Amino acid sequence: MPRRLSLALLVLVAAALAFALPGGARTTQTALTGTVGPGFNISLTDANGNLVTHLDPGTYTITVSDKADIHNFDLSGPGVSQATDIEFVGTVTWTVTFTDGRYTYQCDAHPTLMKRRFTVGTPPPPPAPPPAKKLLGSVGPGARIALRTTGGARASHVKPGRFVVTVRDRTKADNFHLRGRGVNVATGVAFTGSKTWKLRLAKGTYRYSSDRHPRLRGSFRVA
Repeated sequence: MPRRLSLALLVLVAAALAFALPGGARTTQTALTGTVGPGFNISLTDANGNLVTHLDPGTYTITVSDKADIHNFDLSGPGVSQATDIEFVGTVTWTVTFTDGRYTYQCDAHPTLMKRRFTVGTPPPPPAPPPAKKLLGSVGPGARIALRTTGGARASHVKPGRFVVTVRDRTKADNFHLRGRGVNVATGVAFTGSKTWKLRLAKGTYRYSSDRHPRLRGSFRVA
């Protein structure tokens, strides 16, 4: 074989090996590790030990180490639903295919304490929050105080969420003071006119009254 041709072949082989070796092309890490317990800890990490917050779509091998019989590891999202049993202690391996979307892993026994999320690819935008509901408060004229829905019914029970509360204060003898979980707003006793508050009402009992005449009062439940 001519020397010039041999050198050309060697160059081509060297280039092919460069792309075949890890340094010559980008590789995708598809091994993940899930851990739950022994305390109130839950995590999903990549091959470098970093907490997973975003992944490319594709097929992954997940090794789950369940270290407590009071917790489990529950992974869910588009096309994926895998979980260990709460009583189980040990190691399992899952092969899953992630697609564009949002994924959650949690302990089903303690979801408010042990829950994390991550995204894959380009997830769709989150749904828009529902519009704020409206309540209408009033105080005066005379010894009258009320909180009503937009339909005119006295508010006695509402669901948690965002609210716009508009108060019409028609007297300088009293005010409208609303209290409850995370809320403490009031008009001035000498004030007359309208006030609008943007509030988030949580589960519990809320009370409204006049600071000058506490017997002028009402309440409603959020549940």
